[in-house]
Amino acid sequence: MNLFDLSGNCTIVTGAGRGIGRALATGFAEAGSDLVVCSRTQSELDELAGELAGRGVRVLPVACDVTDQASVQAMTDSAVAHFGRVDVLINNAGMTTKKPAEDYTPEDWQRIIAVNLTGVFFVAQAVGRHMIREEGGRIINISSIAAQTAITGSVAYCASKGGVDMVTRVLAAEWAQHGIRVNGLAPAYTETPLVQAITEQRSDFADRVKARTPLGRMARPEEMVGTAIYLASEASSYVTGETVHVDGGWTALGF
Repeated sequence: MNLFDLSGNCTIVTGAGRGIGRALATGFAEAGSDLVVCSRTQSELDELAGELAGRGVRVLPVACDVTDQASVQAMTDSAVAHFGRVDVLINNAGMTTKKPAEDYTPEDWQRIIAVNLTGVFFVAQAVGRHMIREEGGRIINISSIAAQTAITGSVAYCASKGGVDMVTRVLAAEWAQHGIRVNGLAPAYTETPLVQAITEQRSDFADRVKARTPLGRMARPEEMVGTAIYLASEASSYVTGETVHVDGGWTALGF
């Protein structure tokens, strides 16, 4: 038996249009899972769906705003109507703004919390209700090293990801009775468009990150795939309420 086989599963990936979400969608397709790929940009989703369809799995691209409960419910309903069930949810959609805490506007704070924390809960709640009816499922919330270590210039991002870790624990405790496992995956700095934008703004940023990381480099998006497949598969059948750090040793240096 292949403990990591996802054939016949249906997986929802939010924030799938680029970066880590796109890499996870691609990796899960290669592992045999059908996919519902979501983001706010339909053109990115359509392009991704075309690429993944060549891997022999079914792909449903659905535009979704995770901060809007009606949009989230419509996406969930579409996934269930199309595939008959949802086995795995990867809550990946996220954003940040880099600036000193004293310069944050209410809009800056509210936007980041809405996407990174409230959005994670809205999607987990909508999909979780379906999983409760079906008596099973796996949810993976994408957290960050910023949930455990202070990242300057990122007060709202750190707060949101700390919240994601606690949402993960509470949902794991509440939904275990329904056969639902809820875990987190916490990357360090990863070569995504989001991080690239920060690198372009700060000339020394990449060098500082590499110097702080024991493995001496940033992660590649595809390096998140193996851990996510582990958490989504029967290989982790007795793991719930955990957040696994995929961080090149960042948190090993201490908080």
